[in-house]
Amino acid sequence: MAVTDAQDVEETASRVSVAALGSSPDRTVFTEAGNVDGWISTDVTVDLER
Repeated sequence: MAVTDAQDVEETASRVSVAALGSSPDRTVFTEAGNVDGWISTDVTVDLER
């Protein structure tokens, strides 16, 4: 899957809202708005720079 710039995405494409929650000092849990069945937990995250 190719990485794209958000400006390259079609205007009609819906945007997905993802929240990053700190469940403990060393754990981050990502959840997708409207998806009550799925989540991702990780011990390592990095800051995103634009």
